[in-house]
Amino acid sequence: MGILSSSVSVTRYKVKSNLEKPVLEKVYNGLTQNAIQEIDDNHLEKIVGWTSFENPYIPDFEGSSFVIGPYLVFSMRLDRKSIPPKVIQKHYAIEMARQLEKSGRKYLSRNEKKSIKDHVIDVLSLRIPATPNIYDLIWNMEESWLWFFSNLKAANEELETLFSKSFRLSLVRLFPYTTADLMSGLSDADRDLLLQLSPTKFTE
Repeated sequence: MGILSSSVSVTRYKVKSNLEKPVLEKVYNGLTQNAIQEIDDNHLEKIVGWTSFENPYIPDFEGSSFVIGPYLVFSMRLDRKSIPPKVIQKHYAIEMARQLEKSGRKYLSRNEKKSIKDHVIDVLSLRIPATPNIYDLIWNMEESWLWFFSNLKAANEELETLFSKSFRLSLVRLFPYTTADLMSGLSDADRDLLLQLSPTKFTE
C-alpha cells in the first residue's frame, strides 16, 4: 500500500536509539546493501528488500533521493512466487505418466513421486514471475518515529526484521499501551500503575 493511495492503513513505530554519524551515509549503506533482488530466474519463492519510493521496480538511492525535507521516504518490496495448485497437479500428472511409460512399470515409489513433484515445482518456479508487493514508509529520524503503510501482520514482521538487519535499530510498534509507556513522559509511579492495568472487555 502506498502513501499516495486514496485510502491507506498505517502502522506507527517508535525507533529505538539513533544511527551514528554520518547518518545519511549509514542509511544509504543500509538501503543499498539490502536492496531488493530479482528472483524471476531462480528457485526462490520469496524475497524482501528495500526499493526507492519514486521507482520501486528499479531501486536507486543515489543522491540521497530517499530524503524529502526532514523525512526519509523509501519502500519495502516483498516479491513472492505463487504457483496455483491446479497447475502443479497438471504438470505432476503429466510427468508421472511420462515416468511410468519410460520405466514400464505400473506404480512408482513414494520417494519417486516426491522427487517428481519437487522437480515439477522447481521447473515451474523458474517460469512463473514473482508478484511484487510494495509498502511505503516515512521515517522521521529527529523525532524517532516511523510510519509504515500497512497493517498486514506478515508485512510488518518482514519490516521489523529487515529494518533491524539494515540499520541495527529496533522498531517498537505503537498501540495504546506502548504509546503511553514510551511517549507520554510517565513517572516511575505512573509506569508502575500502567503495568498493573488489564484489558477491559466490552460486552453488550
